Amino acid sequence: MKEPDDQDTERGKSDRSKSDGKQSQGSSKSASRFTEKEDTFLEDTTDETFTEGEESYLEGDDSHEKPLERTSSSSQDDYVESTGESRYVETSAPAAEEAEEEVKKKIPEIFFYDYTELVSVPFVTPDLDIPLDLLTLRANLQLLDSNTVMYIAGNQLILLNLKTKEQSYLRSSSNRGIGVIGVHPDKMYFTVAEKGIFPKIIIYEYPSLKPYRILQDGTELSYAYVDFNSSGNLLASVGGSPDYTLTIWNWKEEQPILRTKAFSQEVFKVTFNPDNEEQLTTCGSGHIKFWEMALTFTGLKLQGSPGRFGKTATTDIEGYMELPDGKVLSGSEWGNMLVWEGGLIKVELCRAEKKSCHQGPINQIMLDEGEVITAGSDGWIRIWDFETIDTADTTDETGLLEIEPINELQVDKNVHLFSMIKMNETGNNFWLAQDASGAIWKLDLSFSNITQDPECLFSFHSGAIEAVAVSPHTYLMATTALDCSVRVYDFASKTPLAQMKFKQGGTALTWVPQLVSYTGAQIIAGFEDGVVRVLELYDPKGLTIFAGRKKISEADIHLKHVFKPHTAPVTALAFERDGEILATGSKDKTVFFFDVEKDYKPVGYITTPGPVCQLIWSSVSHPDSTLLIMCENGYVLEAPFPTIKEEEEDHDVVSYEIKDMCIKCFHFSSVKSKILRLIEIEKRKKQKELKEKEKELRKKQPEAQMEADEGKEFQMEEEGEEEEDEPLPEIFIPSTPCHILCGFYSEPGKFWVSLGGYDSGFLYHCQFPPYNKSCDFTENKDEPFDFRHLEGTEDNPIQTITFSINQDMMFCGMQNGAIRIYILSQNDLSLNHMVGYWNCNMHDNNYGCIKGISTSFDDRFLVTVGADSNIFVFSIISEFELKKGIKAKVPSPRFGIETEPIPEDIEDPKAYSIENARRKREHDKLMKDVEEKKAGKREQLKALRNEFCQLLEMNEELPKHMQFKRTDFDIDSKIRAEIHRKTAYKIQQVEKELAWEKEKHQLGLMKLQHRFRDSLESDTIVVHAIQSDHKISSYRLVKPSKYSKSKRPSQSERRASKLERFEKEGAGRKDSQGDTGGSVSMAEESIIEKGKKFRPKTLSEIMVDNQIEKARKLKVKAERAQLRIQQRKKEWEELYKSKPDDDYEDPKDVQAVKEAQLCMGDFNLKTAPDYKIPEHMRINAAKKEEELGHLDTLAYSKKRHMNKCILSLRDLKVAVIEEIQCLVQELKNIQSTLPVSKHVPIPQIPQIHPEEISEKRFQYDEETLLAFRRQQMKSEDEKDPQVEQVASSGLRGGFLRLSSGKDGDLTTRDSLSRSSKASTFSLDTPKFTEFEKAEPTDVELEIMKRDEIKHLYIQQYLTRRIKEVIVTFDAELRLLRHQKLKLDTQMKLSDLHHVTLFQEMLLLKNFEKQENILQERVNLLDKEEQDMQWRINETLKEMEEKKNEITKLQDQEKALYTDGDEESDDSSEEESSLESGEDESGSEEEVFDDSVCPANCDVGLFELALQLREKRLDIEEALVEEKKIIDNLKKEYDALSKKVKAVATNLNAAEEALEAYQREKQQRLNELLVVIPLKLHQMEHVVFGEIPTDLSGTLVFSNHSLGWLQERIVQLHEEITRQEKLNKEYRERRKKLIQEKREMAKTINKMEETVRQLMISKFGHVIDLEALQTLSVNTTLEELKIKKLRKELLNAKEMKMWEEKIAQVRWELMMKTKENTRKLHQTNDLCVEKMKLDSQLNTLQNQQGNAFQGPRKADIVAREKVTDLIQVQAQRILALKEEIALLRKKGGFILPPVQPPLQNQMKPESL
Repeated sequence: MKEPDDQDTERGKSDRSKSDGKQSQGSSKSASRFTEKEDTFLEDTTDETFTEGEESYLEGDDSHEKPLERTSSSSQDDYVESTGESRYVETSAPAAEEAEEEVKKKIPEIFFYDYTELVSVPFVTPDLDIPLDLLTLRANLQLLDSNTVMYIAGNQLILLNLKTKEQSYLRSSSNRGIGVIGVHPDKMYFTVAEKGIFPKIIIYEYPSLKPYRILQDGTELSYAYVDFNSSGNLLASVGGSPDYTLTIWNWKEEQPILRTKAFSQEVFKVTFNPDNEEQLTTCGSGHIKFWEMALTFTGLKLQGSPGRFGKTATTDIEGYMELPDGKVLSGSEWGNMLVWEGGLIKVELCRAEKKSCHQGPINQIMLDEGEVITAGSDGWIRIWDFETIDTADTTDETGLLEIEPINELQVDKNVHLFSMIKMNETGNNFWLAQDASGAIWKLDLSFSNITQDPECLFSFHSGAIEAVAVSPHTYLMATTALDCSVRVYDFASKTPLAQMKFKQGGTALTWVPQLVSYTGAQIIAGFEDGVVRVLELYDPKGLTIFAGRKKISEADIHLKHVFKPHTAPVTALAFERDGEILATGSKDKTVFFFDVEKDYKPVGYITTPGPVCQLIWSSVSHPDSTLLIMCENGYVLEAPFPTIKEEEEDHDVVSYEIKDMCIKCFHFSSVKSKILRLIEIEKRKKQKELKEKEKELRKKQPEAQMEADEGKEFQMEEEGEEEEDEPLPEIFIPSTPCHILCGFYSEPGKFWVSLGGYDSGFLYHCQFPPYNKSCDFTENKDEPFDFRHLEGTEDNPIQTITFSINQDMMFCGMQNGAIRIYILSQNDLSLNHMVGYWNCNMHDNNYGCIKGISTSFDDRFLVTVGADSNIFVFSIISEFELKKGIKAKVPSPRFGIETEPIPEDIEDPKAYSIENARRKREHDKLMKDVEEKKAGKREQLKALRNEFCQLLEMNEELPKHMQFKRTDFDIDSKIRAEIHRKTAYKIQQVEKELAWEKEKHQLGLMKLQHRFRDSLESDTIVVHAIQSDHKISSYRLVKPSKYSKSKRPSQSERRASKLERFEKEGAGRKDSQGDTGGSVSMAEESIIEKGKKFRPKTLSEIMVDNQIEKARKLKVKAERAQLRIQQRKKEWEELYKSKPDDDYEDPKDVQAVKEAQLCMGDFNLKTAPDYKIPEHMRINAAKKEEELGHLDTLAYSKKRHMNKCILSLRDLKVAVIEEIQCLVQELKNIQSTLPVSKHVPIPQIPQIHPEEISEKRFQYDEETLLAFRRQQMKSEDEKDPQVEQVASSGLRGGFLRLSSGKDGDLTTRDSLSRSSKASTFSLDTPKFTEFEKAEPTDVELEIMKRDEIKHLYIQQYLTRRIKEVIVTFDAELRLLRHQKLKLDTQMKLSDLHHVTLFQEMLLLKNFEKQENILQERVNLLDKEEQDMQWRINETLKEMEEKKNEITKLQDQEKALYTDGDEESDDSSEEESSLESGEDESGSEEEVFDDSVCPANCDVGLFELALQLREKRLDIEEALVEEKKIIDNLKKEYDALSKKVKAVATNLNAAEEALEAYQREKQQRLNELLVVIPLKLHQMEHVVFGEIPTDLSGTLVFSNHSLGWLQERIVQLHEEITRQEKLNKEYRERRKKLIQEKREMAKTINKMEETVRQLMISKFGHVIDLEALQTLSVNTTLEELKIKKLRKELLNAKEMKMWEEKIAQVRWELMMKTKENTRKLHQTNDLCVEKMKLDSQLNTLQNQQGNAFQGPRKADIVAREKVTDLIQVQAQRILALKEEIALLRKKGGFILPPVQPPLQNQMKPESL
């Protein structure tokens, strides 16, 4: 099935023309009944845009996901139909070729299209009298002028006047929606880019709204964006999915200039560069692309360069802006701005502290009056400085640059700005801003004292509108959407009245009928959290006006009731026909009933087998009131009127569920495949009947026509048979039930339903089966008993249905946003007379599914709402009645509504529903009863337990022999075991339950320990003296700091001094100028050695080897001589290099002088303004960190050592206490034997203080924890402080017990042994008392006296020993305390020094970055200076070499003249005659012929003269070349010298800048306050015996520094005396060296003269000994000879190989000849056999011919065929002979055999 506006090829254009004609007739007939009136409420803010040149209506995500289920032929025909509808006004239906020629012609400027022919019209079923204007429309955003905005609403383009609120509209021509709009820069034209198959771009003229130009074939389905260039002569368009085509149009001529694919993903935007119209930019999903119109050799092309993100994450780009210099500024998803240059990200802009420019995507960037404006989805508008952005560049590796906005404005909370456009108002800076949350704002961006606050011009729904409801007695309507708002409109006067916001989105809506609310003021809304709210609408003007009330709106909404019947979104609301019951349906598969009269008291609910999608109560015509429940999963239920129970009955009910309701169920089973099968059967039956009729007609036709139609009949019969053989459509039932979309009652027990998915395309008439209580209706499969086929709804099902009051029209909302109206008979709900329909596309075709459709109370208006956020209102009344100015009446407020308390709203989405609240109430009641029973049982157990305890006490009071054992009280031992087992199990369960809490607290404890304890190496320990109050505490020692652990490498290295560089360069030069000559390579010797291992050699190879060996020996000899010469030259060079220059200075002296310059004569203080910091004294942050780390390490080691000493003292105290304990025990034992009068007071045993064992504070046991728990519980109960004190003492006792037992026991084994011995002694002594007392004898008395004296001595000794131990310990403590006090003083000084160092380090870190930059610049310039100095030295060296070469050439020239003079001494006369002859010939002839010897000249002398002349010319040319090279080197030297001077100047400037920066750094360091505590004896600066008040001119020296200065004075005096003595010695030595140098020069001259004389006497002239020694064999000649021998050997081998190949080829030729001979014999045999067959054939022909009289036709044909066969065979014979002849020849070329013509071949049957 096809859409009504998308007819396929089966209808053809003739049907369209017929329908058009009938439409026009119907429209003229119904002009009096139906008139045009339009009004639209656009509720689209999510996808609106209103910037100049931007798209205004972006398609949703699902717009590109729906496949086009159409054939290519139908699509093409649709495109032809759509494009064929538009014609020029001046032409009337021209032919296709003529139309094309006219398009190619230049279009006149004054030409316009006819809008009436261009615009699409509604579709009406042919042959029906339905008028075209049955419904008339009443109603993104572009700014046409200061008062008019333009935006898209479905298939309409709305032009709204902001001042008058008047609207005008243009309809889509394709009837498939509008994609995007754009405005010309001159505001004289605007463009509308539509959607559909190959959509058009229509340019309208403004304000006439005439179609001016039409652009076609720009994309396949839809346009994403259009934009004019700044001059307005070009238009750029980019298509959406699937082609994404970018097209540049000459729109006035309707011609595309350039076209290409923009990208492979979604493209959001395309714009021209306002400063360069040949550049464009596109952006979209994960990309930005830069385009340029380039002129290539093939013509004008669009060249695109995608932006490369590099290290930056790939992002979707919504907004961007082209900068004047070609750069592009774009936004990003995370809110930062990206500056693009050359296809790369130059810099990423963010705010201070790495904050993003916006919290979310930047949707638009604009340049206005030299400022950059950005609008983000976070609701902020920020103004940025253009110059800062234009010159922005990265400064580090992160690529981020921090900038701050000039101004910023937050529009409002929960505002998501999508785009902005400036209003054309002179003197004001007003902008229109689009809010994706549903509003259009007017903003003032002047940022002055009179700046206006943001003003909301329009407020709309954002997102799909879920429901609509119309007032039952006035022109009011209410809408709700998932944007959490309910809005009320007066659709007659086109006015929004009121809105109310909630926490959750609305999903269902209905208006309370007049039976319930007579004034029609109540609305009921359902929300996605399951809450239902009753809202009351009233006119606030009817209320009492209070003082101070500024503005009174036309309507207001009051919250009347709130209840939550469901736990999932509410999907349906319906009032019973009498208004007694409200039914609510939800996706939680429940339907809840409420008693309306009792303020919506819950009646109960029923469960459904699926999510509820629609609720419909039966009408008055039905005998009973029943509820029709539609479920999404294919179930339809019918519930009767619920029984309303009394309050007494309802009070004790546990749940609201109604279980005894008689519910009928219909489980829909798919029958579409059966219907299609029946349709196919009927179709075939009709075709069969038609064919039978045609056969009967043919029988009646004349026989002549029957013979002519024999072929056609046969073909038609075959086609008929094939059709009969085709199988019928199979029965198909989808596995997943199709969703029920909507339905309605037809009569009692019967209903119609519309389904989606596979079952769409029909309305199904169904009937409920009889109610069966025992049957499970979920297993039933019910089928409809009737259906109605709906044309064009296979892929476009009906979403919602409503009827007019008289039920003569059925209004259907379609999935594609179209409105369809079926004309019915009055009250014909069985749809018996539903034939034709009226269809018009209003909402968006892709995502504008109609969610709700409703008529007004008087059937004058029709309201539709869609998923595209649009609300359309249509009128169905006459124009005369509408002109009266209809306006809705808002209900008056009830009396006391202003004082009525507002019910508490349910805002928590997790709040209990009505059913859950009741169940929880019952559960709480039950739990309360259970707890009461438990409390009673506990009281009984307590009484029994008390009685049992009394029995136990009575048993304890009895004598032991009469007492019962504890086990005797156990009734059963198994019971106790079971109790223990249960207890263990409960403990295990409690541990499992508390495992998470345990882990949580353990983690918390670990974090606390890590934060506060792990960083500690030792905690504070306080050791107290025993007798005195002295005490000593250890240091709370933290682990070493990061400064003492590692040393950071210095970030700025000191530049090496010139002396150091000189030393390095000297060593480098010596290395570089080392011996470059190496040992002679012995590669040839190794080759010769390897060659000896080969096979025996031939004579020729031996000759070659001998020749190579001979040449090698000569070469080696020459190389050795050359090596000796080079070695000798090297020695001379080294000798000359070791010779110092005249101005040579000893490096040690230079260093000493430099040190003197640095250290002597400069006594400036660091505070002096001209103080120069020596390089070795310069400090940076790294060195200061090292110094700080060294200080920390030193302090740490000292503190640690002191802590060890204190711990040792604490251990000593423990040992002392143990010893005292033993001594006291012994003293007690002694005193037990002495009389009391002689007892000495026992010393008190000292105790360990808790502070002395601080490491035990974090150790605990179970008893400690229990005590802590008791203390905590007591503190919670707020008892008296005495109890708390007891608990704390118990806690301390726990600690003491902990310290005296287990791991915390401080007693040692020795002390225990001593105490045990003492205890044994004390036990042994009283044993004598056990005997009977008797009178002591004298001896015994004497012994007792002696023992008493002994015991008294021991008592005195023990007492003294205890005192000595205590005194010794106290002395040790005081001594260590004195040391610690000294250390404390040092640590305080260290802390002061640490503070100073840390301040210096922070200061140095601030200076470090700039210092590194300056130091790096100095290093670079220094390196550059060294490189240039090296190049200068190399240039000087080359110049020196070239001068030496020139000198050599001049010497050669002199030697040449000398040789010529010596050769011509004997024949001077001939030479003179030669010269005179040359002069004469020169005078006679212009050119001297040097090829002929002149007359009167010796031939030998003539040739010698020519040779000398050639040599002289060569030398002169070489001199000229060398001089040119020297000149170039001089120029290079001069240029380098200038550069060196410039670099030296820059280096000096950089060094001065660095020095100034160092000075500034030193001054800042000097400003730091340094605390140095001094004692009075350290003060040397006193005035009149007192310390002066002004200490600014004083210095602080250490004793070591002061002593070093005094010693230095003495050292300098001694050094001066020593240097004067050395100076005198060196002067005398210099005189002796000068005298020796003169004598050596004389000796050298004498030796050179002697050598010259020896050469002349031996060789006749001075020769070059080096050339003589290196004279060797001619290497080139020897190598050529060796190559010649080797080449001869190779040629001989190759000749032998070719001879073998020739023999092989000859043998193959012989074999081929034999084979051809055999084939020739076979051919001969075939020829003989052919002759025999010919003779036999002739004989047979003659015999057969005698049997008949005259030749027959068949014989003649046969004879001709035989003749042809013979000729073919003869041709084959000739071809074979030629082939044989060719094969006999050498190199013969074989042709393919000759083939006979196809028509002459004979068939086997004919022979």
